[in-house]
Amino acid sequence: MTVIGKARCATCDKEKGILKCEGCLQTFCYNHAADHRQELNKKMENVIYKSDLIQQTLAERTIDLKNNSRMKEIDDWEFKSIEKIRQTAEEARKEFKHTADHISQVKVRLNNVMEEIRQSYQENNYYETDLHQWKSTLSQLEEELQFKSRNNKLQHDPIPLETKISFETPTPRLYVPQLSIPYIKEFRKWSQNGVTFAGGNRSGSGLTQLYHPLSICIDDSDRSAYISDYWNSRILKWMRGAMSGELIINGTLENSQNNHLNCPGDVIIDQENDSLIICDTGNRQIVQWPRCNNAVGKTIISDIECWGLAMDNQGYLYVSDYNRHEVRRWRIGDTEGTVIAGGNNQGNRLNQLNSPTNIFVDDEQSVYVSDRFNHRVMKWRLGAKEGVIVAGNQTEGNSMGQLSEPAGILVDQLGTVYVADSNNHRVMCWPEGSTKGNIIVGGNGCGGQSNQLYNPRGLAMDSQDNLYVVDNANHRIQRFSIDLIPNL
Repeated sequence: MTVIGKARCATCDKEKGILKCEGCLQTFCYNHAADHRQELNKKMENVIYKSDLIQQTLAERTIDLKNNSRMKEIDDWEFKSIEKIRQTAEEARKEFKHTADHISQVKVRLNNVMEEIRQSYQENNYYETDLHQWKSTLSQLEEELQFKSRNNKLQHDPIPLETKISFETPTPRLYVPQLSIPYIKEFRKWSQNGVTFAGGNRSGSGLTQLYHPLSICIDDSDRSAYISDYWNSRILKWMRGAMSGELIINGTLENSQNNHLNCPGDVIIDQENDSLIICDTGNRQIVQWPRCNNAVGKTIISDIECWGLAMDNQGYLYVSDYNRHEVRRWRIGDTEGTVIAGGNNQGNRLNQLNSPTNIFVDDEQSVYVSDRFNHRVMKWRLGAKEGVIVAGNQTEGNSMGQLSEPAGILVDQLGTVYVADSNNHRVMCWPEGSTKGNIIVGGNGCGGQSNQLYNPRGLAMDSQDNLYVVDNANHRIQRFSIDLIPNL
Protein backbone atom coordinates (compact mmCIF):
# COMPACT_ATOMS: atom_id res chain seq x y z
CA MET A 1 0.00 0.00 0.00
CA THR A 2 1.04 3.60 -0.65
CA VAL A 3 0.62 6.59 1.74
CA ILE A 4 -1.29 9.34 -0.05
CA GLY A 5 -2.08 11.80 2.82
CA LYS A 6 -5.58 12.56 4.03
CA ALA A 7 -8.66 11.17 2.31
CA ARG A 8 -11.81 9.23 3.16
CA CYS A 9 -11.49 5.56 4.23
CA ALA A 10 -13.45 3.07 2.07
CA THR A 11 -14.45 1.19 5.24
CA CYS A 12 -15.34 3.81 7.88
CA ASP A 13 -15.88 6.79 5.47
CA LYS A 14 -13.85 9.14 7.71
CA GLU A 15 -11.19 11.56 6.54
CA LYS A 16 -7.90 10.39 8.01
CA GLY A 17 -4.37 9.56 7.09
CA ILE A 18 -4.91 7.21 4.21
CA LEU A 19 -3.16 4.29 2.53
CA LYS A 20 -4.06 3.32 -1.05
CA CYS A 21 -4.23 -0.37 -2.11
CA GLU A 22 -2.45 -0.78 -5.43
CA GLY A 23 -4.55 -3.84 -6.23
CA CYS A 24 -8.14 -2.67 -5.79
CA LEU A 25 -7.26 1.11 -5.88
CA GLN A 26 -9.32 1.72 -2.75
CA THR A 27 -8.18 3.94 0.18
CA PHE A 28 -8.13 2.83 3.81
CA CYS A 29 -7.22 4.41 7.12
CA TYR A 30 -4.33 2.81 9.00
CA ASN A 31 -6.59 0.59 11.13
CA HIS A 32 -8.70 -0.69 8.28
CA ALA A 33 -5.69 -1.06 6.01
CA ALA A 34 -4.47 -3.83 8.34
CA ASP A 35 -7.88 -5.55 8.11
CA HIS A 36 -7.79 -5.34 4.33
CA ARG A 37 -4.32 -6.92 4.27
CA GLN A 38 -5.48 -9.75 6.53
CA GLU A 39 -8.42 -10.42 4.16
CA LEU A 40 -6.02 -10.56 1.22
CA ASN A 41 -3.83 -13.05 3.10
CA LYS A 42 -6.83 -15.36 3.65
CA LYS A 43 -7.67 -15.28 -0.06
CA MET A 44 -4.05 -16.10 -0.87
CA GLU A 45 -4.16 -19.09 1.47
CA ASN A 46 -7.25 -20.38 -0.34
CA VAL A 47 -5.47 -20.06 -3.68
CA ILE A 48 -2.44 -21.95 -2.37
CA TYR A 49 -4.67 -24.65 -0.87
CA LYS A 50 -6.50 -25.15 -4.15
CA SER A 51 -3.25 -25.37 -6.11
CA ASP A 52 -1.99 -27.99 -3.63
CA LEU A 53 -5.18 -30.04 -4.16
CA ILE A 54 -4.78 -29.94 -7.93
CA GLN A 55 -1.14 -30.96 -7.62
CA GLN A 56 -2.08 -33.89 -5.34
CA THR A 57 -4.88 -35.03 -7.72
CA LEU A 58 -2.51 -34.81 -10.67
CA ALA A 59 0.01 -37.00 -8.87
CA GLU A 60 -2.70 -39.59 -8.07
CA ARG A 61 -3.92 -39.66 -11.68
CA THR A 62 -0.36 -40.06 -12.95
CA ILE A 63 0.19 -43.06 -10.70
CA ASP A 64 -3.22 -44.47 -11.75
CA LEU A 65 -2.37 -44.23 -15.45
CA LYS A 66 0.86 -46.12 -14.80
CA ASN A 67 -1.17 -48.93 -13.22
CA ASN A 68 -0.57 -51.99 -15.40
CA SER A 69 -3.80 -53.67 -14.25
CA ARG A 70 -5.86 -51.00 -16.03
CA MET A 71 -3.92 -51.55 -19.21
CA LYS A 72 -4.39 -55.30 -18.77
CA GLU A 73 -8.18 -54.82 -18.58
CA ILE A 74 -8.10 -52.99 -21.92
CA ASP A 75 -5.90 -55.68 -23.48
CA ASP A 76 -8.25 -58.40 -22.20
CA TRP A 77 -11.26 -56.58 -23.62
CA GLU A 78 -9.54 -56.30 -26.99
CA PHE A 79 -8.62 -59.99 -27.02
CA LYS A 80 -12.12 -61.15 -26.02
CA SER A 81 -13.75 -58.92 -28.64
CA ILE A 82 -11.52 -60.21 -31.43
CA GLU A 83 -12.01 -63.80 -30.28
CA LYS A 84 -15.81 -63.40 -30.30
CA ILE A 85 -15.69 -61.96 -33.81
CA ARG A 86 -13.50 -64.84 -34.96
CA GLN A 87 -15.82 -67.43 -33.39
CA THR A 88 -18.94 -65.78 -34.83
CA ALA A 89 -17.40 -65.67 -38.31
CA GLU A 90 -16.40 -69.34 -38.06
CA GLU A 91 -19.92 -70.32 -36.98
CA ALA A 92 -21.34 -68.35 -39.91
CA ARG A 93 -19.02 -70.19 -42.33
CA LYS A 94 -20.12 -73.56 -40.92
CA GLU A 95 -23.79 -72.58 -41.16
CA PHE A 96 -23.33 -71.39 -44.72
CA LYS A 97 -21.71 -74.70 -45.70
CA HIS A 98 -24.44 -76.64 -43.87
CA THR A 99 -27.10 -74.64 -45.76
CA ALA A 100 -25.40 -75.30 -49.09
CA ASP A 101 -25.30 -79.05 -48.33
CA HIS A 102 -28.96 -79.02 -47.30
CA ILE A 103 -30.02 -77.21 -50.47
CA SER A 104 -28.16 -79.82 -52.51
CA GLN A 105 -30.07 -82.54 -50.66
CA VAL A 106 -33.36 -80.77 -51.33
CA LYS A 107 -32.45 -80.61 -55.01
CA VAL A 108 -31.80 -84.37 -55.14
CA ARG A 109 -35.07 -85.13 -53.33
CA LEU A 110 -36.99 -82.77 -55.62
CA ASN A 111 -35.54 -84.41 -58.74
CA ASN A 112 -36.56 -87.85 -57.43
CA VAL A 113 -40.12 -86.70 -56.74
CA MET A 114 -40.40 -84.97 -60.12
CA GLU A 115 -39.20 -88.12 -61.90
CA GLU A 116 -41.74 -90.20 -60.01
CA ILE A 117 -44.52 -87.74 -60.89
CA ARG A 118 -43.46 -87.64 -64.56
CA GLN A 119 -43.43 -91.40 -64.92
CA SER A 120 -46.78 -91.83 -63.16
CA TYR A 121 -48.32 -89.14 -65.33
CA GLN A 122 -47.02 -90.67 -68.58
CA GLU A 123 -48.23 -94.12 -67.57
CA ASN A 124 -51.52 -92.71 -66.25
CA ASN A 125 -50.89 -94.73 -63.12
CA TYR A 126 -51.66 -92.69 -60.02
CA TYR A 127 -54.35 -92.38 -57.39
CA GLU A 128 -55.69 -89.71 -55.06
CA THR A 129 -53.42 -90.96 -52.27
CA ASP A 130 -50.42 -90.45 -54.58
CA LEU A 131 -51.50 -86.88 -55.30
CA HIS A 132 -51.90 -86.17 -51.60
CA GLN A 133 -48.45 -87.59 -50.84
CA TRP A 134 -46.76 -85.65 -53.65
CA LYS A 135 -48.44 -82.43 -52.60
CA SER A 136 -47.35 -82.95 -48.99
CA THR A 137 -43.76 -83.74 -50.03
CA LEU A 138 -43.54 -80.70 -52.31
CA SER A 139 -44.94 -78.43 -49.58
CA GLN A 140 -42.35 -79.76 -47.16
CA LEU A 141 -39.52 -79.21 -49.64
CA GLU A 142 -40.77 -75.70 -50.37
CA GLU A 143 -40.92 -74.84 -46.68
CA GLU A 144 -37.45 -76.25 -45.99
CA LEU A 145 -36.03 -74.29 -48.90
CA GLN A 146 -37.71 -71.04 -47.81
CA PHE A 147 -36.61 -71.51 -44.20
CA LYS A 148 -33.00 -72.15 -45.17
CA SER A 149 -33.01 -69.28 -47.66
CA ARG A 150 -34.18 -66.86 -44.95
CA ASN A 151 -31.52 -68.03 -42.52
CA ASN A 152 -28.85 -67.92 -45.20
CA LYS A 153 -29.11 -64.13 -45.49
CA LEU A 154 -26.34 -62.23 -43.75
CA GLN A 155 -27.92 -60.65 -40.71
CA HIS A 156 -26.26 -57.60 -39.22
CA ASP A 157 -27.01 -57.68 -35.53
CA PRO A 158 -27.31 -54.23 -33.84
CA ILE A 159 -26.45 -55.78 -30.45
CA PRO A 160 -22.73 -55.33 -29.64
CA LEU A 161 -20.53 -58.42 -29.56
CA GLU A 162 -18.71 -56.97 -26.56
CA THR A 163 -19.80 -54.29 -24.09
CA LYS A 164 -17.91 -51.03 -24.40
CA ILE A 165 -15.43 -50.16 -21.64
CA SER A 166 -14.44 -46.79 -20.26
CA PHE A 167 -12.47 -45.18 -17.49
CA GLU A 168 -13.15 -41.88 -15.75
CA THR A 169 -10.81 -38.95 -15.30
CA PRO A 170 -11.52 -35.38 -14.11
CA THR A 171 -11.76 -34.47 -17.79
CA PRO A 172 -14.68 -35.63 -20.04
CA ARG A 173 -15.12 -39.41 -20.21
CA LEU A 174 -13.13 -41.29 -22.84
CA TYR A 175 -14.53 -44.49 -24.40
CA VAL A 176 -12.86 -47.38 -26.08
CA PRO A 177 -14.93 -47.75 -29.32
CA GLN A 178 -17.91 -50.12 -29.12
CA LEU A 179 -18.06 -53.10 -31.48
CA SER A 180 -21.41 -52.93 -33.28
CA ILE A 181 -22.82 -53.69 -36.70
CA PRO A 182 -25.60 -51.57 -38.21
CA TYR A 183 -28.89 -52.80 -39.62
CA ILE A 184 -29.09 -53.64 -43.32
CA LYS A 185 -32.27 -51.95 -44.54
CA GLU A 186 -34.60 -53.95 -46.77
CA PHE A 187 -37.75 -53.33 -48.76
CA ARG A 188 -40.45 -55.90 -48.13
CA LYS A 189 -42.79 -57.37 -50.72
CA TRP A 190 -45.00 -60.38 -50.25
CA SER A 191 -45.91 -63.01 -52.80
CA GLN A 192 -49.38 -62.38 -54.22
CA ASN A 193 -50.29 -66.08 -54.09
CA GLY A 194 -50.87 -67.44 -50.63
CA VAL A 195 -50.41 -71.00 -49.41
CA THR A 196 -53.09 -72.50 -47.19
CA PHE A 197 -51.59 -72.94 -43.73
CA ALA A 198 -54.72 -74.28 -41.97
CA GLY A 199 -58.26 -75.23 -42.97
CA GLY A 200 -59.30 -74.68 -46.56
CA ASN A 201 -61.49 -77.79 -46.63
CA ARG A 202 -64.82 -76.00 -46.59
CA SER A 203 -66.57 -75.09 -43.34
CA GLY A 204 -66.92 -77.82 -40.75
CA SER A 205 -65.97 -79.06 -37.30
CA GLY A 206 -63.38 -81.68 -38.26
CA LEU A 207 -59.75 -81.19 -37.26
CA THR A 208 -58.86 -80.44 -40.90
CA GLN A 209 -61.56 -77.76 -41.05
CA LEU A 210 -62.32 -74.30 -39.70
CA TYR A 211 -65.62 -72.45 -39.41
CA HIS A 212 -65.27 -68.66 -39.72
CA PRO A 213 -61.96 -68.32 -37.82
CA LEU A 214 -61.21 -64.87 -36.41
CA SER A 215 -57.70 -64.77 -34.96
CA ILE A 216 -54.24 -66.37 -35.10
CA CYS A 217 -51.11 -65.99 -33.00
CA ILE A 218 -47.70 -67.49 -33.84
CA ASP A 219 -45.27 -69.28 -31.53
CA ASP A 220 -41.91 -69.35 -33.31
CA SER A 221 -40.35 -71.53 -30.59
CA ASP A 222 -42.03 -74.66 -31.97
CA ARG A 223 -43.29 -73.32 -35.35
CA SER A 224 -46.91 -73.57 -34.30
CA ALA A 225 -49.97 -71.32 -34.38
CA TYR A 226 -53.05 -70.96 -32.20
CA ILE A 227 -56.31 -70.25 -34.02
CA SER A 228 -59.60 -69.01 -32.60
CA ASP A 229 -62.16 -71.06 -34.55
CA TYR A 230 -65.13 -68.78 -33.91
CA TRP A 231 -68.24 -70.73 -34.90
CA ASN A 232 -66.75 -74.02 -33.69
CA SER A 233 -66.18 -72.40 -30.27
CA ARG A 234 -62.70 -73.83 -29.91
CA ILE A 235 -58.98 -73.05 -30.00
CA LEU A 236 -56.83 -75.19 -32.31
CA LYS A 237 -53.08 -75.59 -32.29
CA TRP A 238 -51.76 -76.02 -35.83
CA MET A 239 -48.16 -77.06 -36.48
CA ARG A 240 -46.47 -75.67 -39.54
CA GLY A 241 -46.86 -78.12 -42.43
CA ALA A 242 -49.55 -80.19 -40.64
CA MET A 243 -52.65 -81.33 -42.45
CA SER A 244 -54.86 -81.01 -39.36
CA GLY A 245 -55.06 -79.12 -36.10
CA GLU A 246 -55.01 -80.22 -32.47
CA LEU A 247 -57.90 -79.37 -30.15
CA ILE A 248 -56.18 -77.91 -27.09
CA ILE A 249 -59.07 -76.29 -25.21
CA ASN A 250 -61.03 -79.32 -24.10
CA GLY A 251 -62.06 -78.99 -20.47
CA THR A 252 -63.86 -76.80 -17.99
CA LEU A 253 -63.22 -73.42 -16.45
CA GLU A 254 -62.56 -73.65 -12.73
CA ASN A 255 -64.39 -70.46 -11.72
CA SER A 256 -67.07 -69.94 -14.33
CA GLN A 257 -70.67 -71.03 -14.78
CA ASN A 258 -69.94 -71.30 -18.50
CA ASN A 259 -68.03 -74.54 -18.77
CA HIS A 260 -66.83 -74.22 -22.36
CA LEU A 261 -65.75 -71.52 -24.75
CA ASN A 262 -68.47 -69.75 -26.69
CA CYS A 263 -67.40 -68.13 -29.97
CA PRO A 264 -63.84 -67.02 -29.04
CA GLY A 265 -62.96 -63.74 -30.71
CA ASP A 266 -59.21 -63.44 -30.11
CA VAL A 267 -56.31 -65.41 -28.64
CA ILE A 268 -52.81 -64.33 -27.61
CA ILE A 269 -49.83 -66.05 -25.94
CA ASP A 270 -48.74 -64.99 -22.45
CA GLN A 271 -45.12 -66.15 -22.66
CA GLU A 272 -44.24 -65.24 -19.08
CA ASN A 273 -46.96 -67.51 -17.65
CA ASP A 274 -46.81 -70.07 -20.51
CA SER A 275 -50.52 -69.72 -21.10
CA LEU A 276 -53.10 -68.56 -23.63
CA ILE A 277 -55.36 -65.61 -22.98
CA ILE A 278 -58.63 -65.94 -24.83
CA CYS A 279 -61.43 -63.52 -25.61
CA ASP A 280 -64.40 -65.74 -24.77
CA THR A 281 -66.72 -63.38 -26.61
CA GLY A 282 -69.92 -65.40 -26.40
CA ASN A 283 -69.55 -65.81 -22.64
CA ARG A 284 -68.56 -62.13 -22.15
CA GLN A 285 -65.33 -62.95 -20.33
CA ILE A 286 -61.54 -63.19 -20.68
CA VAL A 287 -60.06 -66.56 -19.75
CA GLN A 288 -56.51 -67.74 -19.14
CA TRP A 289 -55.58 -71.29 -20.12
CA PRO A 290 -52.19 -72.86 -19.23
CA ARG A 291 -50.38 -74.53 -22.15
CA CYS A 292 -49.89 -77.88 -20.48
CA ASN A 293 -51.63 -81.24 -20.61
CA ASN A 294 -54.93 -81.59 -18.76
CA ALA A 295 -54.92 -77.90 -17.93
CA VAL A 296 -57.90 -76.13 -16.41
CA GLY A 297 -58.62 -72.57 -17.44
CA LYS A 298 -59.87 -69.72 -15.29
CA THR A 299 -61.79 -66.51 -15.82
CA ILE A 300 -59.66 -63.40 -15.23
CA ILE A 301 -62.07 -60.68 -16.44
CA SER A 302 -65.87 -60.93 -16.35
CA ASP A 303 -68.85 -59.01 -17.71
CA ILE A 304 -67.17 -57.48 -20.75
CA GLU A 305 -68.25 -57.36 -24.40
CA CYS A 306 -64.73 -58.32 -25.44
CA TRP A 307 -63.41 -58.72 -28.97
CA GLY A 308 -59.69 -57.91 -29.32
CA LEU A 309 -56.69 -58.62 -27.07
CA ALA A 310 -53.12 -57.37 -26.79
CA MET A 311 -50.35 -57.47 -24.17
CA ASP A 312 -47.52 -54.94 -23.80
CA ASN A 313 -43.91 -55.46 -22.77
CA GLN A 314 -44.74 -54.77 -19.12
CA GLY A 315 -47.42 -57.45 -18.84
CA TYR A 316 -50.47 -55.17 -19.07
CA LEU A 317 -53.46 -56.67 -20.88
CA TYR A 318 -55.52 -54.58 -23.32
CA VAL A 319 -59.12 -55.49 -24.17
CA SER A 320 -61.48 -53.85 -26.67
CA ASP A 321 -65.12 -53.60 -25.59
CA TYR A 322 -67.23 -53.15 -28.73
CA ASN A 323 -70.43 -52.47 -26.78
CA ARG A 324 -68.95 -49.73 -24.55
CA HIS A 325 -66.88 -48.44 -27.49
CA GLU A 326 -63.63 -48.38 -25.52
CA VAL A 327 -60.32 -50.11 -24.87
CA ARG A 328 -59.26 -50.83 -21.30
CA ARG A 329 -55.86 -51.70 -19.87
CA TRP A 330 -55.67 -54.31 -17.11
CA ARG A 331 -53.05 -55.72 -14.82
CA ILE A 332 -53.91 -59.41 -14.51
CA GLY A 333 -55.63 -59.80 -11.16
CA ASP A 334 -57.20 -56.33 -11.20
CA THR A 335 -60.96 -56.07 -10.67
CA GLU A 336 -61.37 -53.05 -12.92
CA GLY A 337 -59.32 -51.81 -15.85
CA THR A 338 -58.43 -48.28 -16.95
CA VAL A 339 -59.93 -46.75 -20.09
CA ILE A 340 -57.08 -45.76 -22.40
CA ALA A 341 -58.97 -45.29 -25.70
CA GLY A 342 -62.55 -44.19 -26.38
CA GLY A 343 -64.95 -44.40 -23.47
CA ASN A 344 -66.84 -41.29 -24.53
CA ASN A 345 -69.91 -43.01 -25.95
CA GLN A 346 -70.35 -44.17 -29.53
CA GLY A 347 -69.26 -41.66 -32.17
CA ASN A 348 -66.70 -40.60 -34.75
CA ARG A 349 -64.91 -37.76 -32.96
CA LEU A 350 -61.23 -38.20 -32.20
CA ASN A 351 -62.04 -39.05 -28.58
CA GLN A 352 -64.63 -41.66 -29.56
CA LEU A 353 -64.83 -45.14 -31.08
CA ASN A 354 -67.58 -47.06 -32.87
CA SER A 355 -67.48 -50.81 -32.12
CA PRO A 356 -63.69 -51.31 -31.75
CA THR A 357 -62.43 -54.79 -32.60
CA ASN A 358 -58.76 -55.74 -33.06
CA ILE A 359 -55.99 -53.91 -31.20
CA PHE A 360 -52.19 -53.71 -31.21
CA VAL A 361 -49.80 -52.22 -28.61
CA ASP A 362 -46.28 -51.01 -29.46
CA ASP A 363 -43.17 -50.76 -27.26
CA GLU A 364 -44.13 -47.25 -26.12
CA GLN A 365 -47.53 -48.53 -24.92
CA SER A 366 -49.38 -46.69 -27.66
CA VAL A 367 -52.50 -48.64 -28.60
CA TYR A 368 -53.73 -49.01 -32.18
CA VAL A 369 -57.45 -49.72 -32.57
CA SER A 370 -59.49 -51.00 -35.52
CA ASP A 371 -62.45 -48.61 -35.25
CA ARG A 372 -64.76 -50.88 -37.19
CA PHE A 373 -67.82 -48.82 -38.13
CA ASN A 374 -65.82 -45.58 -38.39
CA HIS A 375 -63.77 -47.42 -41.06
CA ARG A 376 -60.46 -46.22 -39.66
CA VAL A 377 -57.51 -47.28 -37.50
CA MET A 378 -56.76 -45.01 -34.54
CA LYS A 379 -53.56 -44.56 -32.53
CA TRP A 380 -53.85 -43.52 -28.88
CA ARG A 381 -50.64 -42.62 -27.07
CA LEU A 382 -50.43 -43.57 -23.40
CA GLY A 383 -52.36 -40.98 -21.40
CA ALA A 384 -53.83 -39.23 -24.48
CA LYS A 385 -57.36 -37.80 -24.30
CA GLU A 386 -57.97 -38.47 -27.98
CA GLY A 387 -56.48 -40.51 -30.79
CA VAL A 388 -55.15 -39.78 -34.27
CA ILE A 389 -56.18 -41.49 -37.50
CA VAL A 390 -53.34 -43.61 -38.92
CA ALA A 391 -55.27 -45.53 -41.60
CA GLY A 392 -58.53 -44.78 -43.44
CA ASN A 393 -60.28 -41.44 -43.66
CA GLN A 394 -63.48 -42.10 -41.68
CA THR A 395 -65.59 -42.75 -44.78
CA GLU A 396 -66.25 -46.26 -46.06
CA GLY A 397 -64.90 -47.08 -49.52
CA ASN A 398 -62.36 -49.02 -51.55
CA SER A 399 -59.98 -46.28 -52.70
CA MET A 400 -56.35 -46.28 -51.57
CA GLY A 401 -57.28 -43.78 -48.87
CA GLN A 402 -60.27 -45.69 -47.50
CA LEU A 403 -61.14 -48.80 -45.52
CA SER A 404 -64.30 -50.85 -45.04
CA GLU A 405 -64.72 -52.38 -41.57
CA PRO A 406 -61.01 -52.84 -40.75
CA ALA A 407 -60.10 -55.83 -38.58
CA GLY A 408 -56.67 -57.30 -37.70
CA ILE A 409 -53.75 -54.89 -37.35
CA LEU A 410 -49.96 -55.10 -37.01
CA VAL A 411 -47.48 -52.24 -36.61
CA ASP A 412 -43.74 -52.47 -37.33
CA GLN A 413 -40.89 -50.50 -35.72
CA LEU A 414 -41.10 -47.81 -38.41
CA GLY A 415 -44.73 -47.12 -37.49
CA THR A 416 -46.12 -48.75 -40.65
CA VAL A 417 -49.65 -50.03 -40.03
CA TYR A 418 -50.76 -53.31 -41.62
CA VAL A 419 -54.54 -53.75 -41.61
CA ALA A 420 -56.98 -56.40 -42.79
CA ASP A 421 -59.43 -54.36 -44.88
CA SER A 422 -62.21 -56.85 -44.34
CA ASN A 423 -65.04 -55.83 -46.68
CA ASN A 424 -62.57 -54.88 -49.43
CA HIS A 425 -61.04 -58.38 -49.24
CA ARG A 426 -57.47 -57.13 -49.01
CA VAL A 427 -54.58 -56.42 -46.63
CA MET A 428 -53.08 -52.93 -46.79
CA CYS A 429 -50.06 -51.16 -45.32
CA TRP A 430 -50.06 -47.49 -44.36
CA PRO A 431 -46.63 -45.86 -43.82
CA GLU A 432 -46.55 -43.53 -40.83
CA GLY A 433 -48.02 -40.13 -41.69
CA SER A 434 -49.46 -41.31 -45.03
CA THR A 435 -53.02 -40.50 -46.10
CA LYS A 436 -53.08 -43.41 -48.56
CA GLY A 437 -52.27 -47.08 -48.20
CA ASN A 438 -50.88 -49.77 -50.46
CA ILE A 439 -52.34 -53.21 -51.13
CA ILE A 440 -49.88 -55.92 -50.12
CA VAL A 441 -52.05 -59.05 -50.62
CA GLY A 442 -55.56 -59.65 -51.91
CA GLY A 443 -57.53 -56.88 -53.59
CA ASN A 444 -58.58 -59.16 -56.43
CA GLY A 445 -62.23 -59.40 -55.44
CA CYS A 446 -63.70 -61.83 -52.95
CA GLY A 447 -62.97 -65.45 -53.78
CA GLY A 448 -61.13 -68.59 -52.83
CA GLN A 449 -58.21 -68.50 -55.28
CA SER A 450 -54.64 -68.29 -53.96
CA ASN A 451 -54.48 -64.56 -54.81
CA GLN A 452 -57.89 -63.79 -53.31
CA LEU A 453 -59.34 -63.25 -49.84
CA TYR A 454 -62.90 -63.26 -48.53
CA ASN A 455 -63.46 -61.03 -45.48
CA PRO A 456 -59.95 -61.26 -43.98
CA ARG A 457 -59.90 -60.76 -40.21
CA GLY A 458 -56.86 -61.55 -38.05
CA LEU A 459 -53.21 -60.91 -39.00
CA ALA A 460 -49.95 -62.34 -37.69
CA MET A 461 -46.30 -62.43 -38.72
CA ASP A 462 -43.58 -64.92 -37.82
CA SER A 463 -39.84 -64.37 -37.33
CA GLN A 464 -39.22 -64.94 -41.06
CA ASP A 465 -41.75 -62.19 -41.88
CA ASN A 466 -44.25 -64.62 -43.37
CA LEU A 467 -47.65 -62.94 -43.24
CA TYR A 468 -50.59 -65.00 -41.94
CA VAL A 469 -54.10 -63.86 -42.87
CA VAL A 470 -57.25 -65.25 -41.27
CA ASP A 471 -59.36 -65.69 -44.41
CA ASN A 472 -62.66 -65.76 -42.52
CA ALA A 473 -65.30 -66.55 -45.15
CA ASN A 474 -63.01 -69.02 -46.91
CA HIS A 475 -62.60 -70.88 -43.58
CA ARG A 476 -58.83 -70.98 -43.89
CA ILE A 477 -55.54 -69.37 -42.85
CA GLN A 478 -53.39 -68.14 -45.74
CA ARG A 479 -49.63 -67.70 -45.49
CA PHE A 480 -47.84 -65.24 -47.76
CA SER A 481 -44.06 -65.55 -48.05
CA ILE A 482 -41.91 -62.45 -48.23
CA ASP A 483 -39.43 -61.52 -50.95
CA LEU A 484 -36.47 -59.51 -49.66
CA ILE A 485 -35.00 -56.92 -52.01
CA PRO A 486 -31.86 -55.23 -50.61
CA ASN A 487 -31.89 -51.44 -50.39
CA LEU A 488 -28.68 -50.88 -52.39
